[in-house]
Parts: sequence; structure tokens; C-alpha cells
Amino acid sequence: MECPNCHEKLPGKNCPHCETHIPLESIYCLNCGARLVESESEDSVGQDDEFDFENRVLCPDGACTGIIINGKCTECGKRENELKQG
Repeated sequence: MECPNCHEKLPGKNCPHCETHIPLESIYCLNCGARLVESESEDSVGQDDEFDFENRVLCPDGACTGIIINGKCTECGKRENELKQG
């Protein structure tokens, strides 16, 4: 496979589904659209998150969608005590 702009040879591989030669780092086949990279299992998703979704504290500002981490909102940046004072 070669770059269409500079014509340099690019590393590639063959799609296991249709055998088309595609770029080495492809996630999907450019010809048949098959997914080539396995997605993370649902069991492993969320294990390394910084905060616990079940016990999160929502920003008390009614217009903000952030959460409070270390006393500060992740979206609006206001401190928790500033929001409570009004």
C-alpha cells in the first residue's frame, strides 16, 4: 500500500474477512468495513475511573452538568462552598 500524496510505501496487512490490503493500524477495513480491533469487554470498562458513579456529587448549580471532585465542579469550575452560598 502506498500514500496517495507522497507515494511512500506504508506498512499494511490483509483484512481477515475480505483479504484487501489495508494500513497496519486500521481499526476497520477500508473495503468491507469489518471491525479489526477487539473492543474492551464490558467487565473491564470503568474499572480505572477516577470517581465512583454511584456516590458522585452533582454540581448544585441547576444549570451545570458537572460533578464535584475535590470540592470543585468539573464543568463550571466553581468551588462547592461558593455554590451553596448562592
